Amino acid sequence: MVILTASAVVIAQYHFSNDSLCMKRLLPLLMLMLSLPTLAQDPPRDGQKDFDWEIGTWKTHVRRRVRPLTGSNTWVEMNGTSVVRKVLNGRANLVELIADSPSGHFEGMSLRLYDPESRQWSLNFANAANGQLTEPTVGAFKDGRGEFYGKETLNGRLIFVRFVITSVDPDTYRFEQAFSDDGGKTWEVNWIATDTRVKDTP
Repeated sequence: MVILTASAVVIAQYHFSNDSLCMKRLLPLLMLMLSLPTLAQDPPRDGQKDFDWEIGTWKTHVRRRVRPLTGSNTWVEMNGTSVVRKVLNGRANLVELIADSPSGHFEGMSLRLYDPESRQWSLNFANAANGQLTEPTVGAFKDGRGEFYGKETLNGRLIFVRFVITSVDPDTYRFEQAFSDDGGKTWEVNWIATDTRVKDTP
């Protein structure tokens, strides 16, 4: 968009001085454009503190699809505790999740690292059952919604992974993981965790 300066208006008045009708029609438009503020590009957003709201202890309720991308709709439900703390002087945080269900015990960990150059977070998850880190999902928060994408191998197939974090209210958050085996055209949710803050007692 072009923003006209006062000098541009003066030049226009000069060029159209011999056509008063044209000038009468054009001048109000020029003055309106002159009154518009100059558009400036917003500076890059620093997202290093995007997870600060989560530092502390949370009660968690987890629903997990047992066999994702197989057509199965069998889920297990777990209840437990999630503890989040800052590491690396706030440039990362560590999540420790412990949960139980009628079918067994679950322990997991997520290491989240902030890249100040790309201004994105990488989320690196490990299940204590196998002691291996999954491929990271990478992304950022925008307007309070965190979206992170990655890829991994499931049953010998390369799939896409999406992880979304949203706020239900200031003390309740939802974490949702979904898989796609068609290049991101469709997504199947396989993990839903609802975390509620454990408030400090006096």
